[in-house]
Amino acid sequence: MSKLSPPLKALINASFARPGPLPAPSQVQALFQSIAQDASGRNLGVKSWLAISTATTFTLNSPDSLPVLHDVASQNGDPVQTAEFMREVGLKCISFNGIPRTINCLNAFYASLPKEIASQLSTTPSRRPTPQNIEATLARGRGLWDSVYRPFEDKLYEKLALSHPDLPMYILSHHYSGLLTDPPASDRGTLASVGRIHTSMAAVSCLRAQTGVGPQVLSHVFGLKKGFEDGTFRDDQDGEGEEAVRWLASDQGCEWMLRTIDRIVEVMGGSTFAPTSRESKL
Repeated sequence: MSKLSPPLKALINASFARPGPLPAPSQVQALFQSIAQDASGRNLGVKSWLAISTATTFTLNSPDSLPVLHDVASQNGDPVQTAEFMREVGLKCISFNGIPRTINCLNAFYASLPKEIASQLSTTPSRRPTPQNIEATLARGRGLWDSVYRPFEDKLYEKLALSHPDLPMYILSHHYSGLLTDPPASDRGTLASVGRIHTSMAAVSCLRAQTGVGPQVLSHVFGLKKGFEDGTFRDDQDGEGEEAVRWLASDQGCEWMLRTIDRIVEVMGGSTFAPTSRESKL
């Protein structure tokens, strides 16, 4: 069995590399309560502020903040359904943050839940590709792609293909089709549906919290707006009503979303994707 030398172990865990997760700040409960109250005052449902808060927290890699978020969001709702929604948003964060942070946060979140809640969570996967569902899955993903990027959906695909021929194919087939769209209700069981609008809000939250990817933030803000303009929001299961989506897709609503993300990042100590200093002490 392979072993690592003490110097190599020390380098892997060097403090300048920030190898651990971000701890929950002492004021995180007050933060989430304030965001919840703010959203309620704007006639928004729980899922809107919860999608933003969950995606931002996953991006910042603060798993200890997730049970606090779950407690606040469950005060006026079913704790099992709240956990399922948070898990689903966290899963979709893979498309914007990569796999490791979602693994760490989902594992820690599940471990933090009381047994009476964790035991009721779905254990049946809903995204297994089969010969019978692959065409419908690809069509569903293409529909989301077109909705987000129209009228530049084909031009963008061609531009990405110049960078690498498999780049748009992978993004469209494995992310938009396989992850960012919700499987049919018949395949989901008790798994949550995030929907068109809240998926765009999660995308903006991840990208804004990362920093350094302004063009992608801009694209997905437009994607949120287009979800209202083309009417695809109407297919969202248990989503916001038309007037709430109209406001979320307005400039005022988008500013509120971005400022809410920024509040979370500030309270949690800043982005962990692009720290301002990185000096080796070894």
